[in-house]
Amino acid sequence: MSSPQLPGVPISHYMGFTRLCKGLAVVLIGGHIVVQILPSAVSYLALIPAKTIPFAWNLITAGYIEQSIYGVFVSTIGLLFLGKLLEPIWGSREFLKFVFVVNFLTSVCVFITAISFYYITRQEIYLYMPVSGFQGILVGFLVGIKQIIPDQEVPGLKIKAKWLPSATLLVSIVASFFTTDSAANLPTVIIGTYIGWIYLRYWQRKPETKLRGDPSDEFAFSTFFPEVLRPVIDPIATIFERMLCGRRSESLTESGAYTSGGASLPGPDTIEASRRRERGARALEERLAERVAAARKSEDTERDATENV
Repeated sequence: MSSPQLPGVPISHYMGFTRLCKGLAVVLIGGHIVVQILPSAVSYLALIPAKTIPFAWNLITAGYIEQSIYGVFVSTIGLLFLGKLLEPIWGSREFLKFVFVVNFLTSVCVFITAISFYYITRQEIYLYMPVSGFQGILVGFLVGIKQIIPDQEVPGLKIKAKWLPSATLLVSIVASFFTTDSAANLPTVIIGTYIGWIYLRYWQRKPETKLRGDPSDEFAFSTFFPEVLRPVIDPIATIFERMLCGRRSESLTESGAYTSGGASLPGPDTIEASRRRERGARALEERLAERVAAARKSEDTERDATENV
């Protein structure tokens, strides 16, 4: 079964997309079609905090339901292109695990946040507003891009990849003051970014070293903020560092991340982080080279056709 072609995307571009990403794209498009044909399905598939207790499955399904055509278009395009870069580096199994964990934990945190806001404000809108969409996972992907190729400049945007999650958050916060949809999706974007970082920082398993996470300073929580704010952020982040992985520092030391005078020296985990960034940079260079070659081939074809005419 062939995947549907999206408007504005040449058919040749689909050849480079992974099978898993195309399958997830079909799920997103199919979910959008379902809620358009059967609007009542939103009550069962989207995250509605007042109904989550009997309909607990919406903690999983909400992330794959886009209620607007704009949402399904952006989510599908983002999934295909970001997945095309991340999945070959992480592996299909790890990529799918990331999608599932980030989606589920983001929904759980959004549910808790909505319930908390209801008890604080006593406004029932927090209980009955349907929340859904793939945006939490998309910003999690951007965190993955930040980890793999932090210093790579993004073509067309003139910013380094390490600032993509922060820039997305800033745009989402500003947009939330002007549109209701942006305000409703803001908690998902913020929480998705944080959960994506938590997963990659502490939980992602690396078969090469048999360790978890990325403890490098270049991927610390404070790197999401401008340097002027980092002296304030670092002490706060250290508290959560000890809460989330207090024992991991010891295990890293035992596994080969040696320490000297309280300062950690490069161990296998740090080396693997550097290797992962190198692989990401090479993968991006290959993608760009493919696009340049395709563009030149297209120009040559058009030139030959013109000459023949």
